[in-house]
Amino acid sequence: MEFFRKTVDEVLKEFEVNSDTGLTDKQVLDKEKKYGKNQFSKGEKVSIGRKIIEGLKEPMVLILLVAAFITIGMNIYKYFNGLHAEFTESIGIVVAISLSVGIQILMEGKSEKAFDALNNINEDIKVKVLRNGNMDYINKNDVVVGDIVKIETGDKVPADGRLIESSDLKIDESMLTGESIAVAKSANIEVANHNASLPEQVNMVFAGTFVTFGQGVMVVTSVGDNTEMGHIATELKGAMETATPLQEKLDKLAKSISTIGMAASGLIFLFEIYKIYTNNTLSFDTVQNAFMTSIALIVAAVPEGLPTVIAMTLALNIIKMARSNALVRKLVACETVGCINVICSDKTGTLTKNQMEVIDVWSNGDLVNPSELKNKFMIENFTLNSTADIKIEEGNIKFIGNSTECALLKAFNETICSISPKACPNYMNSNFVCGGECKKYHPTKEEFISYGDVRHYSNIAHQYPFTSDTKSMTTVVSEEGFNRVYTKGSPEKIISLCNRIIVGNKVESFTDELKERVNNEIIKLQKEAKRVLAFSHREMTEFYEDWGENQQEIESNMIFDGFVSIADPLREDVYEAIDKCKKSGINLKILTGDNIVTATSIAKQLNIVKEDSIIIEAQEIDNMSNEELLEIMDKIIVIARSKPLTKMRIVNLLKENGNVVAVTGDGINDAPALKNADVGIAMGITGTEVSKEASDIILLDDSFSTIVKSVEWGRGIYENFQRFIQFQLTVNLVAVLTVIICEILGRDLPFTTIQLLWVNLIMDGPPALSLGLESLRKHLMEQEPVKRDASIITKSMLYRIITNGLYIVIMLMILINKNVLGGTLEQQSSITFTTFVLFQLFNAFNSRELGDESVFSNLSNNKSMVAIVGATFVLQVFITQFGGDVFKTAPLSIEMWAKVIGYSFSVVVFSEVIKFVKRRVKLSRVN
Repeated sequence: MEFFRKTVDEVLKEFEVNSDTGLTDKQVLDKEKKYGKNQFSKGEKVSIGRKIIEGLKEPMVLILLVAAFITIGMNIYKYFNGLHAEFTESIGIVVAISLSVGIQILMEGKSEKAFDALNNINEDIKVKVLRNGNMDYINKNDVVVGDIVKIETGDKVPADGRLIESSDLKIDESMLTGESIAVAKSANIEVANHNASLPEQVNMVFAGTFVTFGQGVMVVTSVGDNTEMGHIATELKGAMETATPLQEKLDKLAKSISTIGMAASGLIFLFEIYKIYTNNTLSFDTVQNAFMTSIALIVAAVPEGLPTVIAMTLALNIIKMARSNALVRKLVACETVGCINVICSDKTGTLTKNQMEVIDVWSNGDLVNPSELKNKFMIENFTLNSTADIKIEEGNIKFIGNSTECALLKAFNETICSISPKACPNYMNSNFVCGGECKKYHPTKEEFISYGDVRHYSNIAHQYPFTSDTKSMTTVVSEEGFNRVYTKGSPEKIISLCNRIIVGNKVESFTDELKERVNNEIIKLQKEAKRVLAFSHREMTEFYEDWGENQQEIESNMIFDGFVSIADPLREDVYEAIDKCKKSGINLKILTGDNIVTATSIAKQLNIVKEDSIIIEAQEIDNMSNEELLEIMDKIIVIARSKPLTKMRIVNLLKENGNVVAVTGDGINDAPALKNADVGIAMGITGTEVSKEASDIILLDDSFSTIVKSVEWGRGIYENFQRFIQFQLTVNLVAVLTVIICEILGRDLPFTTIQLLWVNLIMDGPPALSLGLESLRKHLMEQEPVKRDASIITKSMLYRIITNGLYIVIMLMILINKNVLGGTLEQQSSITFTTFVLFQLFNAFNSRELGDESVFSNLSNNKSMVAIVGATFVLQVFITQFGGDVFKTAPLSIEMWAKVIGYSFSVVVFSEVIKFVKRRVKLSRVN
């Protein structure tokens, strides 16, 4: 219903409520039954069963499931037909699947608990409501449609409502609209435009917004899910979950492995059938054995531990990122954040502080910083000509009241004159300025006072409040024998009241030349999207019984003291963070509810505006087709007056165009875009509960630089995935090729089933996981983001997998056929098995480098890997020397161990030689 287009009487009549008495108890029950309670419907809680099913849908896990079903089925068949059944491989695969899914559910569960604790909001907020003719305080959740609610400065609006009374009411709607300036509200205005945006509905107030000034009375028109905030929350519940870039890449990898494994398995099966046919040994048992060999080949081709290692790596990095103030709610977001190439950022509260500050002060003819202000009259105007308050909690300043007045109070704390007025006679007696010359009155910081002290020592005779008509506010302060008048307001209004001006500590006539000079300075600041507020004062000996009738006379012949510029400043860390984003190939788009002038100023301050950049309002792109919008999308850097659906549309189009998109925001208006982004990043301190619910990562410090640090973590995680994928696929390539070659040559398989299971468990476990813990490299933020459609296996990785894999296979075949290390016949199986394991352990060090760097350059950066590989080696020695009954091994002598180690270490030498040659070739090309 368009209540903003209705009169007060029409709204009251519709809800059958008397504005003088409010609802009766019976009406309250009827309204609650008809319109519902004032709370959001809780989203569907995901059950453990559903989480398990979602985990089993991961591509690599699906391959393992298929392999597990086939091996279990074949072994069950063998068992019931009196044949030898071997379930160890099947058990190993099931364990790998269980670990992968279990770790993911466990870590996301922990993050959800941390999020719930962070999102603990106080539901016991009290609301002043008129019921049964009496004003009463009730719980926010008990408010119903038709209630008459009184709101005043500092209150949080409990529901959507039509104003029926208002007095200088201003509402901060930034969390809902993104507009940083408080909106003036009036009950007497009727809005004719049925397409009016929320900021234009000036006779309405909305749930979740804050009263910054004045007071009002509203009739509640919507509660819970039917409020503007509720509509956004409901929309989020229906948002589609899309695959992340990592999931897409793993899906491609799984399909590639499946295709190659199935092809190799099929060829081996056909080859075995051919041999059986030519040898005239065709029977059910021989065909079954051939089939089991081909199935074993599929299992050997699949890196069983890969899903587990990915889950564990992400889980461990969740803990590390939390220490860097980034709470990860979804496991895959750890890595996805490293792939982003576009950040769509809200302005208010994300790039800026969402707290107005005095930026510049023009006083005594000069433009200075607030800390340099010496004009006593401006300072007292800041504190006395105001109704606002500020509170300092744990080092943070909380505004109570009008944000502009609060900014002035905050600036007061920075001035050199914020000392005890009773302690400093120069402060009390100076006509214009206390310069701090009286050192004996300024001994320590303890002498500094709050604005409350200045108010306490002053006798305020009368105040004329700010109105939209007067565009000014005036306070009269009584002194002994005279009154001092302080006025602040729009520059045009204040200048029109003044005939004198303070310049260089002297009062001069406010000539047209001086007025032009002042106006030029004001225009410069306004072009920078800063709000300008001017100040004046005068002294008078007249006293009035009725001050209200003499405002015009009191505000005449004033002295112009100066003006200030006020803005919502950028966060201190944003400049450096944006600069790092640009260097690392990440584009920033500002999607803000603010006006185009303010948004443009912010973009220019961040130095992201180029000659061909497009700055546009949401209304313009709403009329464009997707095709038209995509043509200019790359050049768009600012979209002003953005609505929730506009932001969501931009995000979805960017994703469709192959971008990996992150959205940052803190307001309810950001929530749909946060939900639809590849990575939604919400503010943990200032963010609304709706925005945090929609996000993947929550910044615990609200710092934009934490996003950049998260990107660096994500890129490091992605490279670590590539390292252990490179390592694991080399292991699987060697195992598959060795099996195929031995089959073709008609030799017995060099490894027993239990030995292969050991290799799979060990190589897919600790060494691979240690590669996932590789420290962040310096180059991470100096390169372009990985493209969405890029394969996780690069050409250089594939080259190393093939070259190192082939080298190991060749060396193993030489060992199998030539017995180059010697040893007894009984030891040959142990020598081959141990050499295979040590080849892979040494190759793990090769896998640490994705480029042509030497493995020795960063050897000490991952001490945990050295320790894990060392521990794995010790385990291998133990099972070789003492595990003969289980692993079918024979003990080796110290001399043989030395030979095996030297023979296996050759893979490092081989890799280092190739990389050395490649570095020399690159160097020669450069020269």
